[in-house]
Amino acid sequence: EGQDSNNLVESGCLLYGALFKQESQAFRSEPRNLTVRMGATAVLRCEVLRASGTVQWEKDGLLLGPQRSLPGFLHYSMIGNPKRGQYHLQIEKAKLEDEAFYTCQVGQSESSQAIVSSSAWVNVLIPPSKPYFEVDMKSPWVAGRKYVVACIAPDAKPEAEITLYKDGVELTGTESFTTSGSKDKLLNTHTKVTYVFTRLPDSVFSPTCSISPSLSLSFFPPQPPVILGLEREDVKAGRILVLECVSHGGNPLASLHWTKNGEVLSRTWEADVTTQKSRSVLKLKITPADNQAVVCCASENLSPSRLSVSHTITVLFEPAEVTLSGSSTAVEGQDLTLNCYATSSNPPVHIRWWLGYKELNTSVATMEEGDNGGMTTMSSMNHTVSREEDGLKITCEAFNKGTQFSKTQFTTLNVYCEYRIPLKRVWRETPPQDVPLRSRDTRPHHLVLNGKVVSNALKQTSFDRGAARELLLVLTASDNMATYRCDATNEAMQTISAHTQLKVNFTAVSMKISTDLEVLRRGQMLTLECQAGSSNPKANISWSLGGLRFGVEQPPRSAQFGGVSVHSTLSLNLSSQHHNHRVICQSYSPVLVEATNTFYKLNVLYPPEFSPEQPVHIQVQEDDMATIPLLVSANPEKLSCKWLNPRGKLVKGDPTLYKNGLEIENVTRRDAGVYRVNCTNDEGSNEISITLDVQYAPSVEAEKDPVVVNLGETADLICVADANPIVSDMFSWEWLGEEEVEMGEENQHDESGLLTIHNVTRAHAGLYQCTANNDIASPATVNIQLVVQFKPEVLKGAQWTKVASRGDGTSTAEMVCRAEGIPRVDFSWEKNGLRMDFANPRYEERAVKDGSFHTSTVRVVNVSASLDYTIFRCTARNSLGEDTLDIKLVSKNHPDPPSMFRQLAVSHDSVTLEWISGFDGGLFQGFRIRYRWDKSDSFLYMDVFPPGATFFTVTGLQPITTYNFSVNAHNAMGESGFADNNAVLTITTKDPDRLPAYLTAVGVLLFFNSLGIFFGVRWKKKSAQSTDSNSNKYESREKINAAAQRTLLIDSGSETDSHVYESYEISHRYYPTGDYNPPLSPLPEEMRRLGETQTSLRVNKAPRFQHMKQSHFSLLLFFQLGSFFSDLSHC
Repeated sequence: EGQDSNNLVESGCLLYGALFKQESQAFRSEPRNLTVRMGATAVLRCEVLRASGTVQWEKDGLLLGPQRSLPGFLHYSMIGNPKRGQYHLQIEKAKLEDEAFYTCQVGQSESSQAIVSSSAWVNVLIPPSKPYFEVDMKSPWVAGRKYVVACIAPDAKPEAEITLYKDGVELTGTESFTTSGSKDKLLNTHTKVTYVFTRLPDSVFSPTCSISPSLSLSFFPPQPPVILGLEREDVKAGRILVLECVSHGGNPLASLHWTKNGEVLSRTWEADVTTQKSRSVLKLKITPADNQAVVCCASENLSPSRLSVSHTITVLFEPAEVTLSGSSTAVEGQDLTLNCYATSSNPPVHIRWWLGYKELNTSVATMEEGDNGGMTTMSSMNHTVSREEDGLKITCEAFNKGTQFSKTQFTTLNVYCEYRIPLKRVWRETPPQDVPLRSRDTRPHHLVLNGKVVSNALKQTSFDRGAARELLLVLTASDNMATYRCDATNEAMQTISAHTQLKVNFTAVSMKISTDLEVLRRGQMLTLECQAGSSNPKANISWSLGGLRFGVEQPPRSAQFGGVSVHSTLSLNLSSQHHNHRVICQSYSPVLVEATNTFYKLNVLYPPEFSPEQPVHIQVQEDDMATIPLLVSANPEKLSCKWLNPRGKLVKGDPTLYKNGLEIENVTRRDAGVYRVNCTNDEGSNEISITLDVQYAPSVEAEKDPVVVNLGETADLICVADANPIVSDMFSWEWLGEEEVEMGEENQHDESGLLTIHNVTRAHAGLYQCTANNDIASPATVNIQLVVQFKPEVLKGAQWTKVASRGDGTSTAEMVCRAEGIPRVDFSWEKNGLRMDFANPRYEERAVKDGSFHTSTVRVVNVSASLDYTIFRCTARNSLGEDTLDIKLVSKNHPDPPSMFRQLAVSHDSVTLEWISGFDGGLFQGFRIRYRWDKSDSFLYMDVFPPGATFFTVTGLQPITTYNFSVNAHNAMGESGFADNNAVLTITTKDPDRLPAYLTAVGVLLFFNSLGIFFGVRWKKKSAQSTDSNSNKYESREKINAAAQRTLLIDSGSETDSHVYESYEISHRYYPTGDYNPPLSPLPEEMRRLGETQTSLRVNKAPRFQHMKQSHFSLLLFFQLGSFFSDLSHC
């Protein structure tokens, strides 16, 4: 009943395990013990394969919850990629309360059991709080007396180690002890020293207390203070400026105070012992009077040094007043002059004039120093008025670029008109005045220029009643509006005159580009002014730069020669792209369809700049030449570049040699990383980061080897590759065993290859090879041993359950119990239900291990029938279960019948049979085949050869004939019954006509071949002189039948009468062939019927043949044909 209960429980466990064998959960990585400093971040790793249940962490028995944010635990969270099964616990700002045991748990799901990781302990280290001295300073110290100086480091875990120093020399003879701290697990460390005060300088005794590993206590100055809140150097007037002064460290902490221009503003500060800093906040309302004021924050403590930091404040403020002066009344055609004055401002204002909505550019501005470090501005405007402008507003606008604020003043323009009487027109014989002439035209005239006699006029010509004289001119811009007069005088001395005024069109007489900057630099705002000289009519002015046209044209002004002058300004925010470009200014006359041009070449100074085509990611294979190009430009062009490797170290060599790039010969993976390049010229420096990606072939190692799993569970074999790049399908797996097994699922998680085998069987145990290949150089491999643990399985069968020995007290019996199992198998023995006592000298046990096989052999000395003929029970067990075997010790007897008698193969004239041998009775056993055809009344017998073989081919059968076969065993003490309770195996031979044609042809050839061999051997046999007709010995090289091929003849060189052979079976027993007579030909059984007796002929000798060098197939067919001829002879 107990055995049945165990089997029932085992079956239930197997059924329960089968429910989860497909997708069982497993830990890839489990949490480990961790030590973390207080305030730091701790991460406990938990990575689950095939997670199907709920994952959560447990802290000292308290479940934290499945959410990744872990509500209720503000500084706890689960991090990692859940798709990769990562559920790491992150503890931020670790504190003493976080010290505990943690486990990662995965709940049960429909496809898997629940799993729990091993526990991990988080140990939190806590540095001591601020140490302090305890010393009696109530009264002055007296020379020669002893004083105790103690240093206390409170609330540390583990306890602090204190070292006392005086003037840099360690003090000896100190005593230390600990007391409980303010919380559980915290300790206060007290270290004291007894000091003898000996001399006057000791009155300034200043000891130092050093706390291991990171704290010390002594009087020392603080760090220099810093001022926060001045992100910009300038600030607008009216703003409330909040400044914070911070001083870190110092013992004691520093006191702080503020001053402005030497005047104390504040002596209030705060000291934070926890963060070891002092801070003071100053609120200052900014006024224009604060411009260029120096604000200073000073820190000091008991140390003699005094530290300070100061900043100069630049205040941006508008002018207090803008005034407009001058008369706004004028007569048409007269010039109007107005003045606009702005009081002190910072920066100085820019004054602009407006007439209505039109800006006037006929002003001149002057600036002078004003109050509070500002500048005053005066602008004078001169304008010629016209009647159309009467009633318009003239506005003066003062604009401050710093504050982006403007103030205006305006007045109304009054224009009076003056009436004149026009002159009479005088007829003249000249080109019409309303027809403009082009400069450089050649025109005939007979005139006087501006009252001056023209000496180069042509000779006078006279005609009837008149005279004429022509003046040939090449017109220039100066001829525009010039007056030419022709004076005619006769003898009467009467002079009459005629005059004319020319109108000449001409392009700009000059072009000039000017700027107020002498040196151009990147980032500056460059203003270019293009001044086009006088032109008639007005020309249009424009700018062009690199194919782009732009610019702002200003209103024209009257100029010489009766023309107008035009100017335009162009503002450029200079960049490196402007360098070496020409800015072209063009004056174009649409009437003359002509243009005048000039240009300004930009020479922009700028620090090094890297090209947009600069590669920032370089890819190279290991051991190749790595070339990192550097595309950089600068002005001045002379520059040097420093390269920093990924470890922050400077690449050796002359920096000027690396301005075009960096070359690394035989690059290795250690060279990979981010390289920083810093290039410098006279204008500054610039830096760029370039990533060098070194690709290399993988190296691979097992994450765990060996991998141990229980039978039926899921095995996860993981190999991790160090490779670049990590590509998909990089891993492949191979089974290194001899027999084929079903490989599991192959997956890849980044740099890890995973082979998952569900429902592991014992056949899966062995070596697996993981190969990583990223198509760079040769693949890498690693072997991983899979160990499948299973409960012991004891080998059972007839040969194991019985042991025979004589019980007369002179014999020795050995009972062998052989079990296979992993892990280690231990044996225990019972006799008649009682545990065997191996202290008894009659019983000896010996255990042997060979791989997963474990063998326990019990040796019984002086076997007694009355004491030892009983049942011995062997129990094999390990951590997974146990198995038992009952072994019966009996006396020697005839063998037990064979079992599992079955057919292996059948042809038209032969049948191959197989069986399992039973208990041999303690003696060597042989087997005998009994058979007959269905129409025969008698049986034929054939002894199996070699003796002990458990399969045999019966030859010489008739085609298409039904035979009945049986097999039994025999030894020296008798025979057993027939196999399987006298069962009969009925087999029908095949039809030879249905054999394939090629086999028939081959059979015919072999038939004649064998026939010749047969008669040749018969002839040779008759000539033999020394052969005994009744001999039952075999020649050393004679093959009997197909089964005889498993026999290895020993010492078969020249002795043909050897009677020793070796069997390939497990038993490895040896018997002399002289004691055994195998009848190879059929033995007809004597049959007795009612009223008659039939005597069968017994043939005791089989045909003998000399060994021939024929093929295996030929010999088999030869044996069958030999049997056939033997049957013919018998018939």
